[in-house]
Amino acid sequence: MQSFFITLLSFLVALGVLITVQEFGHFWVARKLGVKVLRFSIGFGRPLWQRVGKVDGTEYVVAAIPLGGYVKMLDEREGEVAPEEWPRAFNRQTLGRRAAIVVAGPLFNLLFAVLAYWAILVVGDSGLRPVIGTVSEGSIAAGAGFRGGDEILAVAQRSTPTWEAALFAFLAGVLDGEDLPVKVREANGGDVTRWLEARVLAGLPEDPAVLGQIGLSPARPSLPPVVGEVVAGEAAAAAGLRSGDRILAVNGERIETWQRWVERVRASPEQVLRIEVEREGNRLDLRIEPRSVTQGPERIGRIGAGVFIPEGHDEQYRTLVRLGPVDALGEAVRKTLEMSRLMLRVLGRMLIGEASVQNLSGPISIAESAGKSASNGPGYFVKFLAVVSISLGILNLLPIPVLDGGHLLFFLIEAVKGSPLSEWAQLQGQRVGMALLLALMGLALYVDLGRLLG
Repeated sequence: MQSFFITLLSFLVALGVLITVQEFGHFWVARKLGVKVLRFSIGFGRPLWQRVGKVDGTEYVVAAIPLGGYVKMLDEREGEVAPEEWPRAFNRQTLGRRAAIVVAGPLFNLLFAVLAYWAILVVGDSGLRPVIGTVSEGSIAAGAGFRGGDEILAVAQRSTPTWEAALFAFLAGVLDGEDLPVKVREANGGDVTRWLEARVLAGLPEDPAVLGQIGLSPARPSLPPVVGEVVAGEAAAAAGLRSGDRILAVNGERIETWQRWVERVRASPEQVLRIEVEREGNRLDLRIEPRSVTQGPERIGRIGAGVFIPEGHDEQYRTLVRLGPVDALGEAVRKTLEMSRLMLRVLGRMLIGEASVQNLSGPISIAESAGKSASNGPGYFVKFLAVVSISLGILNLLPIPVLDGGHLLFFLIEAVKGSPLSEWAQLQGQRVGMALLLALMGLALYVDLGRLLG
């Protein structure tokens, strides 16, 4: 229940921040260009809080449905405007000014991502060094000569100080459709370049599973088989296991690592296991019957016990990326541009049927990601906000009526023909755009429910 509230709160905070950023972009530029703003609303529907500015007369609102927001400006198409107010009406502005006000929302989303990445890099971005643990036999990576112990230094000239950077570099490389050079430092200290051929990368998915598809898995320090948390009511608690118990043997097999203990449990659903444990210097014999659960196409055993993680167990693989303010700004801009390019390419491939719609994320997936990132710490949550902010900026620039990109499309047509589209044509465009947007939202929700229901 606690995790549900963390997820819900994180989702609402993320929505509130990112919607405010986008709408503030429209608001700020409109005010700077002399357009009168009547209302600045975060959310739709019944107002939960509202206030009228004493100086500008703008009505500021927080509404009940937090799935968007809007900036309402003075406009003769939406009501009568007094002649003395004509210079402040949106529809009376030049084409360039109207376009600047519309594009400001998505642009502020992208600027927010730059600011978020900059702050993370200045404070210090903690991550795991991209050291390869195992290479799957017969995989793409094995064929290219990768070996356990290799540390990935760069992918296609993109520096990869962490696994996160390596993941996005691999994703971008797969989308490029070219042979991919990967610079690695071998376990003996020598630097070499290994090549992943475009023809073998062509069929890989455009998602974080790409590392596994290539055949790479991160190196992880071995954890001793010591029990941490024990979940009440589960098989471990029923068998008498306690936090701090060390698993010595299962059915006579000596257990050296937590990973081996997990493998034995997963392979033994509804089978009684004889285990030997060490507790406060004494040896005890216990019996445990893992509960059977379904994971994908298979049944596995689960006992409801977590591992005890010693402090600093992964320090040998951990790194901190920290830059000065100027260098951090350049890196933040580069990262925002690369993420934008990656999203556009995936979206483009989806539209022509070359990429799976499974890449879509609806409200359920976004909420889950918000909760997980917030639970991992402020840095992870800020990076999550940056990625979603880029997504919002890119999506809002799509040439779909009702989105900012749709308005820009209307302005482009106006620039070409020398006069605005008729109100009837704009209304029909808005209807088509709304239908497309609802279809896209429905598809994203369908994909979300598919993930949720397995």
